[in-house]
Amino acid sequence: MGEARRVRITETVLRDAHQSLIATRMSTKDMLPVLERMDEAGYWALEMWGGATFDSCMRFLDEDPWDRLRLIRSRIKRTKLQMLLRGQNLVGYRHYADDVAREFVKRAVGNGIDIVRIFDALNDLRNVETTADQVKKEGAHLQLCISYTLSPVHTLEAFAEMAQRMAEMGADSIAIKDMAGLLSPVDCAKLVRAIKERVSLPIEIHSHSTTGLASMTYYAGLEAGADIVDTAISPFSLGTSQPPTESMVAALAGGELDTGIDLEKLLPVCEHFKKVREKYKALLPAVAGVNINILRYQIPGGMYSNLVNQLKEQNALDKLEDVLKEVPVVRKAMGYPPLVTPSSQMVGTQATLNVLTGQRWKVIPKEIRLYFQGYYGQPPAPVDPEVRKIAIGDEEPITCRPADKIAPELAEARRAVRAWSLQPEDALTWVMFPAVAKDFLPRRFGRVTKRDIGFGDPVDGMAYPV
Repeated sequence: MGEARRVRITETVLRDAHQSLIATRMSTKDMLPVLERMDEAGYWALEMWGGATFDSCMRFLDEDPWDRLRLIRSRIKRTKLQMLLRGQNLVGYRHYADDVAREFVKRAVGNGIDIVRIFDALNDLRNVETTADQVKKEGAHLQLCISYTLSPVHTLEAFAEMAQRMAEMGADSIAIKDMAGLLSPVDCAKLVRAIKERVSLPIEIHSHSTTGLASMTYYAGLEAGADIVDTAISPFSLGTSQPPTESMVAALAGGELDTGIDLEKLLPVCEHFKKVREKYKALLPAVAGVNINILRYQIPGGMYSNLVNQLKEQNALDKLEDVLKEVPVVRKAMGYPPLVTPSSQMVGTQATLNVLTGQRWKVIPKEIRLYFQGYYGQPPAPVDPEVRKIAIGDEEPITCRPADKIAPELAEARRAVRAWSLQPEDALTWVMFPAVAKDFLPRRFGRVTKRDIGFGDPVDGMAYPV
């Protein structure tokens, strides 16, 4: 059994690890020198694209995310490259038209992605249909995600049934995406067994070390039959990131769950990222230990820190406990959405407003109204009808797939970028991040005046810097 079954490792340092620890600020330049060594290490995959890296590349690093993908692909010859895709949201923060979704997947795979990991914030599989179908058409590995969460409706049976539906959609593997680090070893083992009873696909476990459970959870999941775990090389591990790669490899060595990875081959990778960590140390969280409040209130670490920041800005940090207690009230009224982007931001903001105004649902943001109108998809459980009436009156929510309401967007985007496009992918960048693209794309292009891109008259013919 030990020979036949080899645990595989997906390394996250090029994407989720630095997204979790240093706000997605690692530059491509800091990745390139070590890629050949990573390629030799024996990883199953390198998660290196998608999530928040796409807009962060342009917004903070003045890099083209498509260039990053091509550069990394050119140096990685044997290891699979993996990306994270937010279903119909792609790598943005709203639903996009089907023509954009299909073109994005086509270009991502065409530029070098081997594995596309797709999730939906509500676990509404209608929101992953189009991208999943296109991944299969492109011949890439389709990994569909269960967004793990705790609630009365998120049962073992519900998750196992979801896994079966994913298999029917053509999934090549299934990921348990535990974004908050809430999955316990006991529950992980039960969940893996429940899924394995329904489907014969490989199962990958993704968690965060925020609550101190992740390493134990991985081990319990692997013993129960999971096949792959996500880890981060030690300088960028733990805290809100993943468990350390070296520790996991060492813990499993010599047994039936051996990874086959030689620890010595990870040392140059570790040494490189120690230097990178030093460069970005100002961005690292002040406290990287276990946050017990995440376990107490069952919310992701990022959501917790956002709530703290929101209340600080309002000089209302003394209300934190009240807001944390309000989160489950809001979440229940909204049909128990998993707390992951963008639903975590919506629930957290509404809970904060309820507390600060002293009256529940007195102020309701536009995004929450759209949620109750059905434009984010089908909530896991029925919403509170009284709260829905406060939010949208007597209006009937849509029951179709939200993207069915979105007209094609690609042709207009191509027209918009025609004057200064260097590659077909620029139209996709424009659709998802128009404000960022309007600044970034012309600067990358070079000698384009402000008049050319609608910024009014240029000053003395001044062009954007290259």
